[in-house]
Amino acid sequence: MDMHKHHVKHNKSLNVLKTAKGQVEAVIKMVEDNRYCIDISKQILASISLLKKANSQILKEHLETCVREAAYSKEVSEIESKIKELENIIEYINKTL
Repeated sequence: MDMHKHHVKHNKSLNVLKTAKGQVEAVIKMVEDNRYCIDISKQILASISLLKKANSQILKEHLETCVREAAYSKEVSEIESKIKELENIIEYINKTL
């Protein structure tokens, strides 16, 4: 896969991650300033939501690029590899819920 295409597709996710980074930095400042716990918690949850969104975007792009290319290549070992990767990430996601 052309790495440039891959890079361009991740721009949306990168923007979401940068927003999450800003929120996490704001949460750190809130903790340092001894702000109200519920307000801090709400900001942490908002950060988690952004990270989940970025992860979903990345996985969707993976399906639309890498997995699709493997399927169209008809190379069984490559298809099996992509399926195993997805099984592993789904298993990991289920552990963290």
